[in-house]
Amino acid sequence: MNGRDLSAIPMFLGLTPAELGKVEAIFHEETRPAGSVVVTEGQTGEEMYILVRGRVQVSKAMLLAGMSVPLLNMASPRKVLATLDDSGYPVFGEVALIDSDQRSATVTAITDATFLVTIRAQFFDLAGREPELGVKLLLTLGRRMAATIRRSNSEVVKLTTALALSLRKSVS
Repeated sequence: MNGRDLSAIPMFLGLTPAELGKVEAIFHEETRPAGSVVVTEGQTGEEMYILVRGRVQVSKAMLLAGMSVPLLNMASPRKVLATLDDSGYPVFGEVALIDSDQRSATVTAITDATFLVTIRAQFFDLAGREPELGVKLLLTLGRRMAATIRRSNSEVVKLTTALALSLRKSVS
């Protein structure tokens, strides 16, 4: 992987040099041109990505498939959830890595972008062969998912409060 120093990637903090060597073996580099879709919301996936060069945009459909809202006359209403750059080596696709389910958002390369990519089978094969390393990696992913759930819960509270206030004003 071009002699990349995995110890600089937060996902791998605290791993020994030997563990980093084992982790490196299950990842490959993938480059995508600007404008390309890396993952598509609603599609099944099993890959996890670490952004190591470039910028991506994470977006989500504002409506469920088949839903129509007259006030939203856009062809494809989407909400940008985040713009990520390589400075923090962000991870995405970890939920699909764990459960091979549908993608929860679309990720599009804003610039040419390079990723470290692993797939479910390789990840869990390593975890099975190296249980201590597997626990470390899964604990890191679990912490990341827990933080995402906490942020989402906070946003739901804000949105439902704003909706309740808006509805109260419209009734008055």
